[in-house]
Amino acid sequence: MRFVTWLLTYAAGLAVAAQLLAGIYFDGPDNGQAELQEKILPLLLVALILGLVSTFIEPVIKLLSLPFIILTLGFLLLVINALMLMLTARLADAFDLGFHVEGFWNALVGSLIITVVGWGVRIALPSRD
Repeated sequence: MRFVTWLLTYAAGLAVAAQLLAGIYFDGPDNGQAELQEKILPLLLVALILGLVSTFIEPVIKLLSLPFIILTLGFLLLVINALMLMLTARLADAFDLGFHVEGFWNALVGSLIITVVGWGVRIALPSRD
């Protein structure tokens, strides 16, 4: 159950980012039932890739860049999150999932949107204490 919640949280963040930003998108129809049918599986697979990148690669990058994170008062974390989203788009392209992030600024704003949506989902769900 925890895995499903984790996956759906990333998927919700990606869906909101793709809806709000023209530079983050999935290939396929742009509206209606066909959009939902054709984009749900790629959305879930890209969410899985983003989750794996965030779980395994991002902590290593953060550890290696810790002095610079401290020096920039945490601003570098935004850049790291944007780069992880761009890496996710590259990996999704390698698997032909039709997910695209056009440029660094779209990745930066998209990573902020994904983070805010994730916070909202975690606040809305009951805690498991």
